[in-house]
Amino acid sequence: MCRVLHLLVLAGVFALALQAQSSNGYLFFAPGGVTCCGTTSMTLHAGVGGEGVIGKGIGIGAELGAVGPRDELADSVGMFSPNGYYHFVHRKELKADPFVTAGYTLMFRSGHANLFNFGTGLNYWFLNHLGARVEFRDHVYHSGRAVHYWGVRFGLAFR
Repeated sequence: MCRVLHLLVLAGVFALALQAQSSNGYLFFAPGGVTCCGTTSMTLHAGVGGEGVIGKGIGIGAELGAVGPRDELADSVGMFSPNGYYHFVHRKELKADPFVTAGYTLMFRSGHANLFNFGTGLNYWFLNHLGARVEFRDHVYHSGRAVHYWGVRFGLAFR
């Protein structure tokens, strides 16, 4: 529990640092699955994240969430992911904002595991400071065999 508290504080400090730059935050809910060895079990993943733009289309961000079996959410594990982003649209006045992302994922509960992640998505800004977010994200764990924690994310984006 102490590790989770430290990660929450780190995420909060990171989010405050991003406030000074052009940034956006998001909340998401993701139905998906964990796939390994030819089988898939359904999962649910939910979380919150933020991103700061550091250059033309380039951003850095972090998110904190939990993923677990769809029918046994008490067995969820935490996920913390610092990521890099690239946005293909560089003008704030356009509504559609497609992006790609990749980075590191720390999975934790009573122990921890190191993963990498990648994904692609779209923010659609229907108001100046509020939008919809759709994304596909895959977190990959590899120790002899690849285990994919994938999901199709639906959420709100705000800036």
